[in-house]
Amino acid sequence: MVAIARYLNVTLIVPELDKTSFWADPSEFQDIFDVDHFIMSLRDEVRILKELPPRLKRRVELGVTHAMAPISWSDISYYHNQILPLIQQYKVVRLNRTDARLANNGQPMEIQKLRCRVNFGALKFTPQIEELGRKVVRILRQEGPYMVLHLRYEMDMLAFSGCTQGCKQEEVEELTRMRYAYPWWKEKIINSDLKRRDGLCPLTLEETALTLRALDIDPSIQVYIAAGEIYGGERRMASLAAAYPNLVRKETLLEPSELRFFQNHSSQMAALDYLVSLESDIFVPTYDGNMAKVVEGHRRYLGYKKTILLDRKHLVDLIDQHNAGSLTWDEFSTAVKEAHAERMGNPTKRLVILDRPKEEDYFYSNPWECLEPSYEDEL
Repeated sequence: MVAIARYLNVTLIVPELDKTSFWADPSEFQDIFDVDHFIMSLRDEVRILKELPPRLKRRVELGVTHAMAPISWSDISYYHNQILPLIQQYKVVRLNRTDARLANNGQPMEIQKLRCRVNFGALKFTPQIEELGRKVVRILRQEGPYMVLHLRYEMDMLAFSGCTQGCKQEEVEELTRMRYAYPWWKEKIINSDLKRRDGLCPLTLEETALTLRALDIDPSIQVYIAAGEIYGGERRMASLAAAYPNLVRKETLLEPSELRFFQNHSSQMAALDYLVSLESDIFVPTYDGNMAKVVEGHRRYLGYKKTILLDRKHLVDLIDQHNAGSLTWDEFSTAVKEAHAERMGNPTKRLVILDRPKEEDYFYSNPWECLEPSYEDEL
């Protein structure tokens, strides 16, 4: 939205955050991000205000405004041709659901570089979050290297995705009921087995443990779990804990009093995990959600720090073969290593899929236009 406001030469109001998700986090933008830093660092690019001026606020109160969700993955020219005339007509246009509304590829270089400046410079967490994040990293570093495992195995993720591998029957029924209870989750009837085979499910805890072992990740390494509450609790964590007993979380590293301010604010808790993930020796996401993608890109931006990008479709096929006895452990481990040799966050150009932008590599996971040395230099 900053890039779009700059391109259209219009004023941006500090964003409001969605509060209707499963977690119902009441956090405002300024509860997570340093809003003064955000505004000041971009002052030469775009005018940003914390709220509408009184005259325009009155127009909103009278309903003389326009609200809409922009078309996903749009070229920047869409905003000039379709959105700017609406702003000129209504003076205030409220754009809602604004993630993934600008295309990944084919945008002017200055737009791409501005997106990076916003994401990796202007967006800075509040001093309280930054300070606590630094403390967690210090505690971890005192014990040596650490890996962050970004597990997407919370109740809402499983209900939304319909991925129920390893769940008990009553858990499957509970997750199904939740999916039907949320009207904005459009897909209701989901074949979990088919979705898993297509690589569209987060890895289970059991699959994750097998994969890390196959990649020869040191079993004594500290493994920081970046996640909400794991669905199935200790039962589902057992195989991972057996393979990697040095599991830690922010809740085990910090005093309850230090986290009290963040309780029931999932976005602020995720911000802590984000900071710890950035600094880790290895980052492993088990699913490619928004946070995992942006951490991946930020780690590339910081010098191509080791990020293991799991090929879930290939992995579940190998895991099933191994579990069925058709692949020995050595064969399985070799195949997993070969499949991921070039999936460690190394320099590469984004995948472009014409007419299917949703399936392309996400700009923020690999903003190669902004990286030094540039991708062309690497070649």
